[in-house]
Amino acid sequence: MTTLVFVYNSDSGPISGLLDIGHKILSPDTYQCSLCNLTHDAFSEKDGWKEFRKTVGVPMEFLHRDEFEQKYDQTFEYPIILRKNGKLEILMEKKAIDGIADLEGLIAAIKKVLPPKA
Repeated sequence: MTTLVFVYNSDSGPISGLLDIGHKILSPDTYQCSLCNLTHDAFSEKDGWKEFRKTVGVPMEFLHRDEFEQKYDQTFEYPIILRKNGKLEILMEKKAIDGIADLEGLIAAIKKVLPPKA
């Protein structure tokens, strides 16, 4: 079965999380993770994203870059969205994600690359 793997351009851990929150609040235009900006507010996951995740019918895995590199022993330019079906395949690279204006645009782009429902 296909799994979508979302890799955020930030590291895991409480200190990194606090730094990310501060950066989003104080200087959102220079925050380095467009995927985080699309799916999360400063403190929590956006409701529309949460609903999409629950209803899309495709398994999803969410990792910070350090977690991804440790688990998969691969490196990319982040953020990135991958499809895992035995091997990892790039669905959306950083440049494409950076060009998405809002959550609705991200959801539409993901739906375009999903396999058709049976």
